[in-house]
Amino acid sequence: MSHELDDADRNAFAEEMRAQRKNRGWSADELAAKMLYSVSTVKNLESGYRAPTPAQAIAADEAFGTPGTFQRLERRLRGIPFSAGFRPFTPYEEQARLIRTFQNSLVPGLFQTRKYANAILAVNPETTEDIVKDMLEARLQRQQILYRQGTPPPPRIHAILDEHVLHRGIIPPAGMAEQLQHLVRLARMPRISIQVFPGNRAHPGHGGFIIAETPQHPAIVYIDGVLDGRVVESADTAERMDVVFRALQMEAYSGTVSLAKLEEAAQQWNDQTEP
Repeated sequence: MSHELDDADRNAFAEEMRAQRKNRGWSADELAAKMLYSVSTVKNLESGYRAPTPAQAIAADEAFGTPGTFQRLERRLRGIPFSAGFRPFTPYEEQARLIRTFQNSLVPGLFQTRKYANAILAVNPETTEDIVKDMLEARLQRQQILYRQGTPPPPRIHAILDEHVLHRGIIPPAGMAEQLQHLVRLARMPRISIQVFPGNRAHPGHGGFIIAETPQHPAIVYIDGVLDGRVVESADTAERMDVVFRALQMEAYSGTVSLAKLEEAAQQWNDQTEP
C-alpha cells in the first residue's frame, strides 16, 4: 500500500486553511496562537510545503470550530485504508446528527475496543500487518465523534445488536469482557441507546447496516456485504431501511432489559477469566 503524499490533497488542506483563516480576518500569527504552533509551521501548512500531522489537523479543527474538516483532509493525505465501499460513507458519519445501526454478527465499528477491532481486521485475507495497523487506527479514529465537544455535538446513536453478538467469542474471554463492559458504558451515555434483539427470534435484518442523517442529507445508508459494503444515496432506499430498523426496534428488548443483557454477558465473560 502506497503512503506517498498526493499534491492535490496537500493543496486541498493548504487552501482550506487559508480560506478559513481569511474568512475570519485572522493573521497567520493569530492562527498560530490559537493552534498553539509556531507561525512558521502555519505558513508551511498554508503553502503546502509541509504535510500536516494528525495533531495539527485536530488543532486546526479546534481553532476554526470545524466538524472534523481538517482531520478528514489529513487522513486523505495519509491514505488511511477504509474499504472502497465504506470510504464514501465516512464524511456522512462524521457530520451525522443521528445514526441508526443494526448488526447481526459483530459489535458495530463505532463501539469496538482496540483488541476486538484488531481481531476482526486481522482475519481479512491477504492483509499485511501494516495494513491491519492502519485500518485499526482508522476505525478507532472514527469513534472520536462519540466524544467530540462543541458544535456539532456528538450524534445521537440508536444501535440494535442481535443477542448472539454478545456471546460470540471473537477474542479470548478477558477481551470479550472488556468489550462488553465498554458497551455497557456506552449504553449509559446520554446520546447513545443500545437495544438487544432476542437471539431466538426471526428478524428482517439479515445483514448489518447504518443510516446516517446530516443537516444536508435526510438519510444516507451504508449496507454491509460479504466482500465489501455499499453506500446508497436514495430516498426510497433510506425509507425502506428505516422501516426495517423500526420493525427491529419494536421487537427488540427495551433499553432497561437490553442494558441488563449487556451487563449479564459482560459478567459471564468475566467469570470465564477467573482461575
